[in-house]
Amino acid sequence: MAETQQHEDSKYAAKAERRAAKLAKEIGAFARAHGGAEGQLAYIGHEGTRIVLVGDDGGWGDLVAPSYAIAQSAVEKAGITVHETFDGEFAAKVKTGPYEWTRMAGIQVGGPSNG
Repeated sequence: MAETQQHEDSKYAAKAERRAAKLAKEIGAFARAHGGAEGQLAYIGHEGTRIVLVGDDGGWGDLVAPSYAIAQSAVEKAGITVHETFDGEFAAKVKTGPYEWTRMAGIQVGGPSNG
């Protein structure tokens, strides 16, 4: 029985390692496309952990990892700076355009609707 559990644990660890490596590759591609990148990890419950990325050019995006440990491993492998919170100077780096204002706040602040 213990042998079966060890086998399952090693299978899970290998799968987690592959997922972290894939995410790290995606983070690296984002960083190259945006002149560098920084990130922040946000636990989103059962769904996992969101890796919020902000490029040096103000571009932004996110990825979702199945667990906080996998997200943490991915950003470590990618070698990006990770912030504890998404505020202050880090948040100020995000550049938004008309699309974001329309989708996220446009209706609330009297902007055009996407209808």
